[in-house]
Amino acid sequence: MAEQVLKEKRNITVFGSETEFDGVLEFTDRLVITGKFNGKIEAPEGDLEIAKSADCHVGSIKTNSIVISGNVEGTIEAADRVEICSGSTVKSDITTSRFRIANNVEYTGQVSMLEKEPESDLFSVASSEFKQSMIVKADRIS
Repeated sequence: MAEQVLKEKRNITVFGSETEFDGVLEFTDRLVITGKFNGKIEAPEGDLEIAKSADCHVGSIKTNSIVISGNVEGTIEAADRVEICSGSTVKSDITTSRFRIANNVEYTGQVSMLEKEPESDLFSVASSEFKQSMIVKADRIS
């Protein structure tokens, strides 16, 4: 719950549909791209959204999470998750902990899954608690 409150207080930056950006982009909060982007995105703590109208050609994207509704070409690495929404076109090798892809997506590439380490410290918890923290809890897809 506290994590959700912190995420809600984060800044959101929007690159409008008329925006064209070429270069290296770094951010720590949340970015929504609705225009054109060419270059590289370095935001290991940031959350990125590529809107339906967006067209992104990147050398690489490194973020915490990314939701894609538009067109993306380039390597993607997201520590937490990658979500590709219906109607998207993605040409990318993807590395992430969680991956969700909708129907009606045009995808070319490979997906490599990261293993998340448990948040519990092995030496500060009982063995039963540590075993419980190692259980992977899958997201429910509705």
